[in-house]
Amino acid sequence: MPKNLALALDLGGTKVEAALIDSSGHLVPGSRRRRPTGAAANSPELTSRVREVVAETLSTLQGGATILGVGAGSAGPIHQENGLISPLNLSAWRDFPLAALLADCVPDTAITLRIDGLCIALAEHWVGAGQGASNFMGMVVSTGIGGGLVLGGRAAPGPTGNAGHIGHLEVGGAEDPCSCGGKGCLEAVASGPRTVAWAQNRGWKGTSGQDLAASYSAGDPIALAAIERCGRAIGRAIGSATALLDLDVVAIGGGFSRASPDLFDFIRRGLDAHTEFDFVRRVQIVPSALGDEAPLVGAGALVHRAELLK
Repeated sequence: MPKNLALALDLGGTKVEAALIDSSGHLVPGSRRRRPTGAAANSPELTSRVREVVAETLSTLQGGATILGVGAGSAGPIHQENGLISPLNLSAWRDFPLAALLADCVPDTAITLRIDGLCIALAEHWVGAGQGASNFMGMVVSTGIGGGLVLGGRAAPGPTGNAGHIGHLEVGGAEDPCSCGGKGCLEAVASGPRTVAWAQNRGWKGTSGQDLAASYSAGDPIALAAIERCGRAIGRAIGSATALLDLDVVAIGGGFSRASPDLFDFIRRGLDAHTEFDFVRRVQIVPSALGDEAPLVGAGALVHRAELLK
């Protein structure tokens, strides 16, 4: 086992995970632990699950390995300075002191908390699809839609830690209310659950993103329309973000990003239909190179690549 490790935590609307990450950006085999979260979970349940994954991951330490620090990525919004989180899809936690909880779990260890989208961006920029890109955005399309930014080769969290929250760019209309209070946000239009709900409202009989992907592969017309609508909305949002930030590369991960290989074609078409600007159209839109490990690798980067946060 490598000697100098980061304890990485990823908290989202579906699960909380922990793992050990080495200084090369690799997840230590056998160290990854997972518990469910979910909208129905109350605060004591969520607290217990965080403690469990942290304790179980730490129990895998061997051979005098050292924990250099704890890196935590959370669904947002967050309050970076105070270590507080208010994940939209976890209603039991509003201004919850996640950093303090982790400090109690791992005493006398530095805790670094950032939004999960930034962790994904850092991971892909470090050892994934964004290597070498100066202006880069990492995205996750799953229960929600999040993002994070590396600009000028450095992390760009913003003053509160919420920069890159692309899921709350408006791309739709009044028929798509969002849990943030807006209408037509990308998350309300194109997240996995919202895309499934859109299809169900038009007569599709499945119940999950996996069902929708299977129906798409089988040629179901409602599933085809749902996946295309999702992709075009993501493309419009990326077009707007690129017009603002002059992005080189956008890497997209998350479970629903794999609903169909065609999704990336629809994303590209959505962007190209959104603008005639050459500097926007030049952006590369690629799948995550790290898959479901990206949030944890990025949380580890908060420790191993701390210089990019300054």
